Amino acid sequence: MQLQDILAVVGDDFQAVDQLINEQLSSRVPLVEKIAAYIVTSGGKRIRPLLVLLTARALGYQGDQAVKLATVIEFLHTATLLHDDVVDKSDLRRGKPTANSNWGNPQCVLVGDFLYSRAFQMMVELGSLPVMNILSTTTCVIAEGEVLQLTNVRNPKITEEQYFTVIQGKTAQLFEASTEGAAALFDAPAEQQEALRRYGQLLGIAFQLVDDLLDYEGDTEELGKNVGDDLAEGKATLPLIHAIATAPEDGQKLVKQAIRKGGLDDMDSVMAVLASCGSMEYTRNKANECVAEAEKQLQLIPDSDAKAALIGLLKLAVQRKN
Repeated sequence: MQLQDILAVVGDDFQAVDQLINEQLSSRVPLVEKIAAYIVTSGGKRIRPLLVLLTARALGYQGDQAVKLATVIEFLHTATLLHDDVVDKSDLRRGKPTANSNWGNPQCVLVGDFLYSRAFQMMVELGSLPVMNILSTTTCVIAEGEVLQLTNVRNPKITEEQYFTVIQGKTAQLFEASTEGAAALFDAPAEQQEALRRYGQLLGIAFQLVDDLLDYEGDTEELGKNVGDDLAEGKATLPLIHAIATAPEDGQKLVKQAIRKGGLDDMDSVMAVLASCGSMEYTRNKANECVAEAEKQLQLIPDSDAKAALIGLLKLAVQRKN
């Protein structure tokens, strides 16, 4: 199943999300609209709002409430992207210059704040305290994950457990909120809500694991961002953590030094260590384990085109090249 096949399952609602996004970007300050529209329309796959719509459809619901929640999720995600690019000093996202490289850091931080605020306005309109609880908790966990990642920059002593704590916060939490939030919005039974929460969490973890793989084996043109950014920023992702744990002493020292130093001077040498240790295969296997476990969570969901699409998303998450 290709992404266009998955989108077709909720095509009308997905178009409605695009329309609502454009309506809700309205601001009396022209620069707010310009920056927000730039990043929202810059070619992202919108996996998170798609998860909301597919989850709702799998539970037998569709329409305005699902569309509104999907838009809330997309605004929360876009706000984090604006802030992330400032923190990471990124200059390329989705094959285009980042918003902060075009307009500056202060402007992008404040527009990110605007998108958070707009998301919470719409959240109130949904009128669901369980959803508000899920999403308010989510924003806190995401912020904590980003701060935790920042404090770990250029630290080669990060453990695998600490790494998974970071990616749970910075990535998996919003995937989890997308599926659990939709289930809560439509009052699904507790067992289904928990299964869908876990599905979203595992999909998000797998998604981030593949992102971390692509940072070493991807293509800049396909990725829409610079290959090697994580190493350049001194981020110890799972391939590096595995190499440090399994490489001979010389290899361990090299990888640790590359993390401490940052930059790309040691990229080729690091890649050789990763290859010799099977660190890329190890990371990919972890992603495959996550999607296999995520698919099991859907056993509580009735068979439908939407459920098949949720399964299809799992396969796309580990097979993608960008």
